[in-house]
Amino acid sequence: MRRAVCPGSFDPITNGHLDIIGRASRLYDEVYVAVMINKAKKGLFEIEERIELIREVTSEYDNVRVEAFHGLLVDFCKQRDIPAIVKGLRAVSDFDYELQMAQMNNGLTGVETLFVPTNPTYSFLSSSLVKEVAQWGGDVSHLVPPAVLEALNKRLRQA
Repeated sequence: MRRAVCPGSFDPITNGHLDIIGRASRLYDEVYVAVMINKAKKGLFEIEERIELIREVTSEYDNVRVEAFHGLLVDFCKQRDIPAIVKGLRAVSDFDYELQMAQMNNGLTGVETLFVPTNPTYSFLSSSLVKEVAQWGGDVSHLVPPAVLEALNKRLRQA
């Protein structure tokens, strides 16, 4: 069975993330979406909320699994026999950082990283940007799935 992982914080998941996950799901038998737990950072959504949203918006893909992880991504991969990490690249600036991570991950355990160019429609998109625009009342409905938009608007009304 060919397995891969799409890692990230997904706070919140965007249409750009979904594009990469969907494309990976067509290439691999099983795709894990690994939601990073970083206790040093306070996210807008709790980890369980992110996992629930990701499961909802990826439900059309029978081969996608969603799990949280803490620590090294290569350990997550080793525990699940995952030989490949799939990462979307938006710009050259992403490549500089991601190449270093890919080389480190490969050096640690032999896990390969595959870079997928982002759909040009989403080349500017990040979770941080979505949150910032939404906090100021901007329309992000074309940047996130409907369930995420609803959760985002609800969370921002509570703030």
